[in-house]
Amino acid sequence: MTLEFSVAIPARFGASRLPGKPLRLLRGRPLIAHVVERALAAGADEVVVATDDERIATAVRDSGARVCMTRADHPSGTDRLAEVALQLGWGDERLVVNLQGDEPLAPVSGIRLVAATLAASSAAMATLATPVLDAAELFSPNCVKLVRAANGDALYFSRAPIPWARDAFAVERDRLPDGIEFLRHIGIYAYRAGFLRRYCAMAPGMLERIESLEQLRALEAGERIAVALAPEPFPAGVDTEADLARVEALLAQVNSLQQSTLSS
Repeated sequence: MTLEFSVAIPARFGASRLPGKPLRLLRGRPLIAHVVERALAAGADEVVVATDDERIATAVRDSGARVCMTRADHPSGTDRLAEVALQLGWGDERLVVNLQGDEPLAPVSGIRLVAATLAASSAAMATLATPVLDAAELFSPNCVKLVRAANGDALYFSRAPIPWARDAFAVERDRLPDGIEFLRHIGIYAYRAGFLRRYCAMAPGMLERIESLEQLRALEAGERIAVALAPEPFPAGVDTEADLARVEALLAQVNSLQQSTLSS
């Protein structure tokens, strides 16, 4: 079967750590244009940039993406996409991938997999995870962990180390115990558009407020989230000036390799 899905990219101008982030230049093009390019390369039928700023809208109008102007007061990207679903009148079963606007290196395979995971499930949402690499990552509150059921659905997301290896961690916490699946959440989602309309009507739950993790709103409301393992690494997104420099260097390296391949 042909996989049909939309990609929606929430993009705000007023990022606290890097103001104007979507318009910062990478290889001479706005960051948001690189994200649109990844979505198109993944085979999305439709790419929508959801923004509250006309400057961002202007920057992507010739990129192959559709622009949807949204309110400025949304508390999360998912809330912003819920408004997009309403504005565009997507059918309840339409698959929508939420690709963050600061992910210019998002792997095409991961974008497609999260859509395919939802298509193969009756869950309301799908997301990706990757193995935790070491104990420092597991114990970092900046690394969101998750545990999943035998059928692959998420049981819980947390900034705390989960599952808690009681006996092993009572002895030492400097290495990961063997035989336990520790997973780090990758913040890419797919939704059915009907769920997005339900989501915007949900009040933030206690767990979401405690952990500051918007996906817990869905779990607390009894919705299912299907989880697949990412097929390849997701490079870190852009949050700081140092991140911009890192991604600029990586894109230059990729371009150099492509030029070498073409000339050989």
